[in-house]
Amino acid sequence: MSKTRDLLKNTFGTSLRQSGIFLALVAIVIIFSILQPTFLSPNNLTNIVLQYSYILVLAIGMLFVIVLGQIDLSVGSVVALTGAISAVLVIRQGMPWWVGVLVALLVGVLVGAFQGFWVAFVGIPGFIVTLAGMMMFRGLTYNVLDNVSLSPFPKGYYNIANGFLNGLFGGYGVDNFTLVIFAIGVVGYIVSAWRTRSEKAKYGQSVGNLWIFVVKMVIIAAVVMAFAYKLASARGLPIVLIILAVLILVYGFVSQKTVFGRDVYAIGGNKTAAALSGINVRAVSFWVYVNMGFLAGVAGVLYSARMNGAQPGAGNMFELDAIAACFVGGASTTGGIGRVNGALIGGLVMAVLSNGMQLMGASTSTQQIVKGAVLLLAVAFDVYNKRRSAVSA
Repeated sequence: MSKTRDLLKNTFGTSLRQSGIFLALVAIVIIFSILQPTFLSPNNLTNIVLQYSYILVLAIGMLFVIVLGQIDLSVGSVVALTGAISAVLVIRQGMPWWVGVLVALLVGVLVGAFQGFWVAFVGIPGFIVTLAGMMMFRGLTYNVLDNVSLSPFPKGYYNIANGFLNGLFGGYGVDNFTLVIFAIGVVGYIVSAWRTRSEKAKYGQSVGNLWIFVVKMVIIAAVVMAFAYKLASARGLPIVLIILAVLILVYGFVSQKTVFGRDVYAIGGNKTAAALSGINVRAVSFWVYVNMGFLAGVAGVLYSARMNGAQPGAGNMFELDAIAACFVGGASTTGGIGRVNGALIGGLVMAVLSNGMQLMGASTSTQQIVKGAVLLLAVAFDVYNKRRSAVSA
């Protein structure tokens, strides 16, 4: 057992839980591809990207909140509110579509600042503040829309979540531009992983066997390029995937390479010790909620563009999907632990489960039961790991 655990750690270079969830994602994909041959079709893979992009965006912001040791229950309502305000400006008032986007992002930031103030400077727990926010912003959404839906958006706004880049470099049935972009991403990832490995070796840290590293890179490159080929064979590179990739790179860097990112982990790990070490706990907590509001604004734009309209009930239960993605992806229920890539893998697990069960004709109730069980098992594994670590200590 211990040899298996060590092999997983050497192979994936992360915690056992994140390694396990990655293997679980691969296993789920294989199972659904066997049970439902259309699961790996280019169109279905494209639909997964389009349908769950806004949940993955929310999961990135939610990860910072959870690592901080807090929670945000209002993101679904903020998604609805930002999309509604954008719809009123663009559809009802006839303003340019980009004005709607900017105002939606600004509203998201203001909402985040409002909630961050109550959490960071007044001292009210994030659970209570955002529970109140969930109700307040949902009510504001109904008021903004006058209880009716608005549609459709102009083409420019619609294309944010439904557009594709195709044919820029030519290609016969397979978009070369999509393949080139993914190839650049793969090369960048391999170079980054090699530099990280070299840095660890330089300071005498364990880096695992070289052949395991090479095999891991080959497998990742093969999987990513196979996914790219599927997309290139369908409609090309989704614009929303470019937006998501930029957010992953930026927030991956912020969480691991900046003082702000390290402060968030320090506060989540031990708030008192972080304060005694000179970290401005209030300021960091405030900006984490501002960031969550901004990303909820991004998700609001993506969702309203995807739906080609705004509805008073939009974004319902999105907060639970984002929270579940973080915990399934390895975030700790007590804060201080979690990675952006882990939250994304967790989100993909939930997305693939939903999509696969829909293709198989499973009822909504069955889908909810399965997803709930997956979340429960993920958290139970986290609790088990903590108890084992406590015993070892």
